[in-house]
Amino acid sequence: MKKINSIILLVIISSLILFAEDKNKVENFTLKDYDGKKYSLSEFQDSSAVVVMFIATRCPVSNDYNERMADLNKTYSKKGIAFIGINSNKKEDADEVKTHAEENKLKFIILKDPNNIIADRFDAKFTPEIFVLSSDMEIVYHGRIDDSRKLDNVERSDLANTLDEILAGKEVSNPETKAFGCSIKRVEK
Repeated sequence: MKKINSIILLVIISSLILFAEDKNKVENFTLKDYDGKKYSLSEFQDSSAVVVMFIATRCPVSNDYNERMADLNKTYSKKGIAFIGINSNKKEDADEVKTHAEENKLKFIILKDPNNIIADRFDAKFTPEIFVLSSDMEIVYHGRIDDSRKLDNVERSDLANTLDEILAGKEVSNPETKAFGCSIKRVEK
């Protein structure tokens, strides 16, 4: 009986380890950008990392980060890091997303998640909310861009620190921070 209990316990522990590993792995997905062009996450696997940013057009907190998001993209995309914005808000249509991107000089790809499928898959709650994926599509960082909505009050640049560690071949020292902003306005299911 002890041997059977040990085997059952070993199977349970192995399952938990596998589940924990899979929890951080992001499955491929495909969404359209504001012009209707389809993009799949797998297209970015050759990048050193992929920054997935849940953003909004109407959220004042997300809008306070527009310039920082544009600057991060400009700096780190040259170093092999891909940036993808995802708009999951139900009332912000593709035309509004396109206008917002153009007005705010957001040069990274912005995808529309009309039914919140990808936001639900990531369990994203806020705009802005950041997920950094390794080249094998594992979440290595989740949280905020930095620690203050107001640029003058920033003390910790969490996303930039994470990207610098990845580029230096180091382990991400702070893989989870508390995201803050406006809630994602989801469709009713």
